[in-house]
Amino acid sequence: MSFFHFFLNYLHLKKIKKKTYIFCTIRKKFLSFTKEEVIRQYIIFLLKKVKNYKSSNIWVEVPFQINKLNKRLDLLVHLEKPYLLIECKAPNVSLTQKTFNQIFHYNKKIKAPYLMVSNGIKSFIFQKNKYNKKFLFLNHIP
Repeated sequence: MSFFHFFLNYLHLKKIKKKTYIFCTIRKKFLSFTKEEVIRQYIIFLLKKVKNYKSSNIWVEVPFQINKLNKRLDLLVHLEKPYLLIECKAPNVSLTQKTFNQIFHYNKKIKAPYLMVSNGIKSFIFQKNKYNKKFLFLNHIP
């Protein structure tokens, strides 16, 4: 399914006092409309409608700590244990080594076998090889 199809048929927006809000189907509430939030909702749409993950297995903006610093995970698919860690960026944000370092750093604590970074234009999906601690590129969301 295309981003255009998502935008027309699944994206729920509302405007209050000249400010636009976007509905999160997982958190069941409207949030400030940002470019990053649109990408997060698009990936949630793909996880639910294309990959058939249950809403209860998709965790959004999960707080956690690294070295006493408060952080948050954009998305985590949790299937009895962490399965797929996803970092979302706005479309105007390039996916750089810094982005990959961020998700790899987060995953040292989370220990998900699959990782994904996306800005809606480009997406990279990795599978961790548990034997040599390297990552293999995948073509599709697991």
